[in-house]
Amino acid sequence: MSPYVSAPARTKIVVPVLTAIVAVAIFVVDTLTPLDIAVAVLYVAVVLLAVDFAGYTGILAIAAGCAALTIASFLLTHDLTPGTGAMLRCFVSLAAIGITALLAARNQLAVAALREQADLLDLTHDTVFVRDRDDVIKYWNSAAENLYGWSSDEAVGQPAAMLLKKKFPAPYPAILEELEREGRWEGEIVHTCRDGRQATVNSRWALQRDSHGRPAAVLETNTDITAQRAVEDRLDRTRSELAHLSRIATMGELTASIAHEVNQPLAAIVANGEAGLRWLGRDTPDLGETKKSIEAMLRNAHRASDVVRRLRGLSAKSTPAHALLDVAAVAEETVQLVERELRVQGVRLSADLPAGLPPVDGDRVQIQQVLLNLMLNAIQALGAVPPERRTISVRVQRGANESLGDAIVVTVEDTGAGIAEADLAHLFDAFFTTRSDGMGMGLSISRSIVEAHGGRIEASNRPEGGASFRVCLPVGGRAA
Repeated sequence: MSPYVSAPARTKIVVPVLTAIVAVAIFVVDTLTPLDIAVAVLYVAVVLLAVDFAGYTGILAIAAGCAALTIASFLLTHDLTPGTGAMLRCFVSLAAIGITALLAARNQLAVAALREQADLLDLTHDTVFVRDRDDVIKYWNSAAENLYGWSSDEAVGQPAAMLLKKKFPAPYPAILEELEREGRWEGEIVHTCRDGRQATVNSRWALQRDSHGRPAAVLETNTDITAQRAVEDRLDRTRSELAHLSRIATMGELTASIAHEVNQPLAAIVANGEAGLRWLGRDTPDLGETKKSIEAMLRNAHRASDVVRRLRGLSAKSTPAHALLDVAAVAEETVQLVERELRVQGVRLSADLPAGLPPVDGDRVQIQQVLLNLMLNAIQALGAVPPERRTISVRVQRGANESLGDAIVVTVEDTGAGIAEADLAHLFDAFFTTRSDGMGMGLSISRSIVEAHGGRIEASNRPEGGASFRVCLPVGGRAA
């Protein structure tokens, strides 16, 4: 035999040869020795050896051969006189061979069925492996071999968490507690492959219990979503870029207001500075009035600084930074940005911004961008309305939403002509606009921002005339 033959190949050759040798040896002993025992019962060992290499039909054929050898040995060494002990021993041997063959054949059918099921698991693109209660891998399908880089022989027997260096979305004890309580668990996990590459998978666990109800094994099925997450990350970056461009465009519309908001405190600083110099230039300097002038200068400097800070926040190109937000406070800051637009257009503002509402989890700049866009749209919608009817209202309140549950609701309403019924269905579509100078991106980006925060934005017409926009954000950031 070649030394390069693999171990499984050796087994395929050695075991059948050994089985044949054992069968011949039993026949020789049974035929040539005067033992008064049922030597042929030993053919049971031949049938059991056949389980390793023979299928259902092969086991039955080998059992039939052993039965034939048993009968042949009996006929060669005994007569057919009924009631003799030799005939009884022959029948016992044949019964043992038959029962063992049937049991072995049935077991072979069960093994074949399990093997077919395991082969089906190898057809799936999802990785499938089985872990025992100690997290040791017991089964590892071909998709797992392809994704992670370890063969089944290498993976079986290894602790799964150590082999894959799993990164869980929650504390591992909490995941195990949910698994034992519910019998299943699902979530996103990051696995490290053999080559160091990280794979993000949607993982589904199912718990198997033993006859006493104790955890016995876990079936883990993983769908590779690494490419999908990469695409989503690129989309998020593109959405952030568009949101930034939209903010810059919005600030362009506020150029006059920005210049006014910055120029006003600067002019006050100059005026107070000149007044302070005059108080100091007297024969007897009036230090009290000089102090008041300097304090006024500081107040106006802080005011100008606040304007610049808000503008920098809106124009900054940065990744979203989520934190717990007071939406009413964000709305109040946004109102300050449009105050001059309101005055220039002769629009009255009704604001209901109560303090003490529950916070939402969100990015301050993005939420402010949404509110600023809605307020500017409301102001522009009043251009064709008589001055005495130009009113917008901004309300922030706590409410309930069918899909979000407990939520903070921001409502921006105007008394304009409202929205054409045909336009309502397309209002949040990209590049859809009813203005000749509009880009059609403001409301589309606003919807993307709100939905990324787990919220909803909707538009409708008021019964008494005008448009109404509602932004619903889940309390504490609970996504829908």
